[in-house]
Amino acid sequence: MADVDDDSDDNMTANRRISPLRRWVNDNFLLLLTTAGIVIGFIVGFGIREVNASPELLTWIGMPGELFIRMLKLMILPLIVSSVITASASLDAKCNGRISFVAFIFINITNVLACVIAIIFAIALKPGVGASPETTEAKSTAFVETSDVFADLLRNIMPDNIIDMTFRQTLTQNDVKYETYLRNITNGTVEESTRTIQKSVGKTSGTNLLGIIMTCMLVGIALSKRKETGKPVLDFFESLADIFLTILRWLLWFTPVGTMSLIASSIATITQLEEMFRALGLFVGVVIAGIVLHQVVIMPLIFFALTRRNPYRFALQISKAWMIGFASTSTAVAIPEMLSACEEDQKVDKRVSRFVIPFCVTLNADGSALYITAAAMFIANMAGVSLSFGDMLTIGILTAICSMAIPSVPSSSIVTLVMILTSMNIPAESISLLFAVEWILDRIRTTSNVVSHTHCAVVTHQLCKNTLEMFDISEKKNNQEKQTVIDLVNNDHHLN
Repeated sequence: MADVDDDSDDNMTANRRISPLRRWVNDNFLLLLTTAGIVIGFIVGFGIREVNASPELLTWIGMPGELFIRMLKLMILPLIVSSVITASASLDAKCNGRISFVAFIFINITNVLACVIAIIFAIALKPGVGASPETTEAKSTAFVETSDVFADLLRNIMPDNIIDMTFRQTLTQNDVKYETYLRNITNGTVEESTRTIQKSVGKTSGTNLLGIIMTCMLVGIALSKRKETGKPVLDFFESLADIFLTILRWLLWFTPVGTMSLIASSIATITQLEEMFRALGLFVGVVIAGIVLHQVVIMPLIFFALTRRNPYRFALQISKAWMIGFASTSTAVAIPEMLSACEEDQKVDKRVSRFVIPFCVTLNADGSALYITAAAMFIANMAGVSLSFGDMLTIGILTAICSMAIPSVPSSSIVTLVMILTSMNIPAESISLLFAVEWILDRIRTTSNVVSHTHCAVVTHQLCKNTLEMFDISEKKNNQEKQTVIDLVNNDHHLN
């Protein structure tokens, strides 16, 4: 009997030892599969590069990842619309104003800090100094001014077509015209031409998220004002948000396969990988070092100072969203996991998270701000342009502001970089070098954006918690008073 009891005790002890591990594996099973997918993707990608795979094979290798991204993008627009409307409708104008103000201040401060980090590392490591841009090709740069960016920002905030804003946004375009004429000279006539650039306000493909968010905010606030008459519409959007979150959580189980496919196809299509890294290694090092400092030190310090919570525990909670952002190069695709980490792990009020996260996806781009600032100084060093402290400060300020209005077009950070280089009169011919490392730096800077979005939601909730509680108390009191009036009316009617 003693032996049996000893065996039972040993089994119970073993079970107690295994249970926490099994629980952790169950809780993080998707994360483990996604990590495995990333590792396998790198291995497969480097392996395919060695066998010179055909374009058809590369297409099919990348097909699972492409379909995964397409499915996620399909869900993003209805999720944002329903989430923002329900979040805005759940608050009064005072709460909406405070939450928007706190989130906007957070976005501006973190954008500026990202630019400062990039300037410090670029001054210390001097990427591009002494490098020769012999392999680059001259590229014509569009004459886009800072004022054009802000004008487009305002136009997109107030879209002119509620349907059009779902797939197009306003963008200032340059129409280049050449006029040919004959000029008389001493020996006859010669043909000459002049080149003129005329600006026009046009449309470019890409969802106008800023316009959608502002429109949905107005709809949500109007629903909250209409009370009972707006309740059926509000119930519809609440159900819609829950439905699409459920579908997205199903789709996220395809993340490991999609991640593996995306990374493998990206690496397999890069030519001259070793030479590219050798030429741009220092610049890549500056960006990566800045991103690491931003994610590991700066954001945790801000998070702890404002919330008094463990920032590194929160880092583990957003790891799924981090990996999805890394694989897809899109913070919008990671919205469901960002919402889950904030609402379930950090207990952020849904009225805050479902407004702040989409708001940040539109305006907050810490990683992009850091990258653009470092890239501008890298290009200036390669072109032999000596930057004064005032020039560096101007680049940082321009980037911090313009990063909030990065257009939703391919290589959007590159587009913004061209505008800043043009504003600073820095030759932009060497910018083609950056496309060689865009595949990896785009992924890395996206992860910083994910970190910043989630931190902004938690910090905003912490700073606006008292306002929300006062609003809830006021609403409860108003409902009680209404119920009292209804009861009195019913009693009078019953007595009569």
